[in-house]
Amino acid sequence: MGKPEARSGWRNAAAAAWVLVAVACAAYMHWHLLRETMDRAEERLVSMCEERARMLQEQFGVTVNHVHALAILISTFHFEKFPSAIDQDTFAKYTARTSFERPLLNGVAYAQRIFHHEREMFENQQGWIMKTMKRQAAPPQDEYAPVIFSQDTVSYLARIDMMSGEEDRENILRARATGKAVLTNPFRLLGSNHLGVVLTFAVYRPGLAADASVEERVEATAGCLVVVVSSNQIPTNRYLGGAFDVESLVENLLSKLAGNQDIVVNVYDVTNASEPMAMYGPQSPDGKVSLFHVSTLDFGDPFRAHEMRCRYRQKPPLPWSAITNPLGTFVIWMLVGYIICAAWSRYDKVSEDCRKMEELKTQAEAADVAKSQFLATVSHEIRTPMNGVLGMLDMLLGTDLSMTQKDYAQTAQMCGRALITLINDVLDRAKIEAGKLELEAVPFDLRSLMDDVISLFSSKSREKCIELAVFVCDDVPKVVIGDPWRYRQILTNLVGNAVKFTERGHVFVRVCLAENSKVEANQVLNGTMNGKDGKVETTANGAFNTLSGFQAADERNNWDYFKLLLSDKEPHMDELECDRSYQNDCDCVTLMISIEDTGVGIPLHAQDRVFTPFMQADSSTSRNYGGTGIGLSISKCLAELMGGQISFTSRPFVGSTFTFSAVLKRSCKDTSSDSKRSLSEALPTAFKGMKAILVDGRPVRGAVTRYHLNRLGIVAKVVNNLSMGLQTLAGQNGVKESREKLSMLFIENDIWRPETDILLLNRLHELKNNGQVHELPKLVLLVTSEADKDRYGSAFDIVMYKPIRASTIASCLQQLLKVVMPERKDNQNRPSFLRSLLIGKNILIVDDNKVNLRVAAAALKKYGAKVHCVESGKDAVSLLQQPHCFDACFMDVQMPEMDGFEATRQIRQMEVKANEERKALDLMEGSTFVESHLPVLAMTADVIQATYEECIKSGMDGYVSKPFDEEQLYQAVSRLVVGTKESAV
Repeated sequence: MGKPEARSGWRNAAAAAWVLVAVACAAYMHWHLLRETMDRAEERLVSMCEERARMLQEQFGVTVNHVHALAILISTFHFEKFPSAIDQDTFAKYTARTSFERPLLNGVAYAQRIFHHEREMFENQQGWIMKTMKRQAAPPQDEYAPVIFSQDTVSYLARIDMMSGEEDRENILRARATGKAVLTNPFRLLGSNHLGVVLTFAVYRPGLAADASVEERVEATAGCLVVVVSSNQIPTNRYLGGAFDVESLVENLLSKLAGNQDIVVNVYDVTNASEPMAMYGPQSPDGKVSLFHVSTLDFGDPFRAHEMRCRYRQKPPLPWSAITNPLGTFVIWMLVGYIICAAWSRYDKVSEDCRKMEELKTQAEAADVAKSQFLATVSHEIRTPMNGVLGMLDMLLGTDLSMTQKDYAQTAQMCGRALITLINDVLDRAKIEAGKLELEAVPFDLRSLMDDVISLFSSKSREKCIELAVFVCDDVPKVVIGDPWRYRQILTNLVGNAVKFTERGHVFVRVCLAENSKVEANQVLNGTMNGKDGKVETTANGAFNTLSGFQAADERNNWDYFKLLLSDKEPHMDELECDRSYQNDCDCVTLMISIEDTGVGIPLHAQDRVFTPFMQADSSTSRNYGGTGIGLSISKCLAELMGGQISFTSRPFVGSTFTFSAVLKRSCKDTSSDSKRSLSEALPTAFKGMKAILVDGRPVRGAVTRYHLNRLGIVAKVVNNLSMGLQTLAGQNGVKESREKLSMLFIENDIWRPETDILLLNRLHELKNNGQVHELPKLVLLVTSEADKDRYGSAFDIVMYKPIRASTIASCLQQLLKVVMPERKDNQNRPSFLRSLLIGKNILIVDDNKVNLRVAAAALKKYGAKVHCVESGKDAVSLLQQPHCFDACFMDVQMPEMDGFEATRQIRQMEVKANEERKALDLMEGSTFVESHLPVLAMTADVIQATYEECIKSGMDGYVSKPFDEEQLYQAVSRLVVGTKESAV
């Protein structure tokens, strides 16, 4: 794109050209519409003029036809009739009676042809002599045409010789030669001053052929008819009578037609084309006439030519369409031009904005890279000393310490791990914002994972004497495919917050399928009940129907709703584990997880910023409870990455309920069979089929406890009080001996009272003595804190601490019932197994930090490995020149001179070269070639995704984040060392 000035000049030129084009288009449209208007006016003028010419000719022709008929009448009844059938009186009467057929004529006269030799005899017969137009005796000549018959209106023509006038003589001669009516030149009529003509028509003897020649016509001429108007209309200097009033004829005709006021009609005699004679109508005004039309008039006279000229009386008006349409077109062109100009300007602005956005994007990408590098550097710099701190503390705890010293060291280690957790949270948030957080898809046992999360907060819940429980609906698959670590992270954040903010009551975690909880899900999505509408029904004693009896913010976890999620029959473990396996592995399942607490709740004014990073409800929150406010933000992002969402219901001073959903896949695999992916040990099956009675006055809590017992295969009967429990126990072997005995009696601590100790024991011994039971069941007390054990535990066989988990129940019952638990073959002791993997192995550790070298070396030597340490990448490359004696290499990433990435690339290049040489040598010797590959494990404090990708790209086999623990070291070594053995085999 050129300079702005050049673009502006070119745009101005284009705008000017556009305006000129718009003006041209408007002018053309104006001319076109005006031309169409004039064409229509011309067509109308032509139509009216032709119509008037035609009617004038028709009117004139009708008159001529009547005259012709009169000529035939005279030829028939007068010529060669002796005596004649027509005389003057007869002719006068007849013509007077038929005058209505000739409205434009005042009279008709008949002049008979008389030769010179017949003159004397004619005059003697008529009794009068022939006279000229001047009333004098007609001079001698070859022929005469005296008027012998005349209409009374033109009686003054009697005895006049029509051959005495030169022009009349010519008319008579032309008329008898042609057989047609002959007109004279136009002349002014006396009296009216109108223009008129004299019509002369030849009368032939009977029997003349239609195609007779001129000579025959002249020979057959008997006389002529002279058409006249009135006796007082005498032509000036011409002759008496015999005129056609053309103006009257045309005037009468036009008066009968519509539109006569619109046009002007002129009739001309154009026999002399150079000097036409106007016969009718006003003269044309000076100047050029825009529209006129000429129609030819044929009056039957072959020797004369006439035409009718028509024009508009006024110039045709300019139509409004010729003004409005061009103007509208011009306006439209201008609007289109404005739109194009605006769009053009907008395009330039958007282009400029896009250019700026590209620059900002480049800057943002550079800033993102800088941020990633900064995070990597900061993470590495923080983790590096923390690795030394935690490593040394771990080594310190492995020495002989006094109880006080050990407590100090454990406290320091706990604080260090808390700091590492905070760093991990910040890095997770950064990875989420960068869109580089990826979820794994591995099978895991959902119920075991829930138990593991609950166990993390068991000691804290006992200290606060609050109920902590988890419940998973029966229709939830046992094994699902997803990311168990991120799923655990969400649960840990939410359950940790719930325990932290709850001082009395309970924390209840519930998992069910989303389709089975549509009502609850809709309430969560609608966001109602946040401190306004939540209602929970109470029991008869005033307690609420919840897990602990305290009011909860959300009514969905009370008994009325909770019991809808329970199955009607008690499930068996084989059904729970096997029936689900028939589902398709690819079926997706949406889980709805709710974490309910009866803590302090969230203030209404702070609920809008709950998921904002680093935000607390108020300043006192972090002061009283601690925390950074980042956990909920990360949980929200993780839930959305899992295809779900997170929401909450909270009521101040009542509690909160957080609900999130996650989309996972079903799996028929059992994670316990995969030692590498197993997150917990499988539950024992030794308790399957045992029966127990659970005494609990709270139905929700009783259903949760029964759920954990059912997972072990124990069939539990829940009753509300001790009396019902004893009745159930007494009816166990009432009439019919039962095949299976009652093994346990579980009692909640809030049901038990000190005064009931003796009563219960006496009643049990009474049942045994009566033979109702053969063996007394074991008494198990379920308590929330150690204080409850000291208060009530003396009368029970065993006291079980909450939170209740299937694994803790199994451990307690194994001790109580002396049940032999079969050992799993794959349940190996990890330290010993790790030692078996590392013992005798030569491992090279590369790190520029001496403290980290000591920590890593001590951790590996602990399991029997032979460790060699170097402080730079160059030294590592030198030691790993082929051939070498090392089995694995732990490589630090960030080191001076040569970092771990470059060192690993050079090591791989040396391996490729050495493998090619060995392969060629083995082929020559015929031996089997075994490719050499040294496992290189990155030992880095930077755990962001970009660093992991760079590790893999440079040729490393994996990485261990600093500070690494036994679990992490076990997983890394088991994957690499064992994998190397398998590939070598």
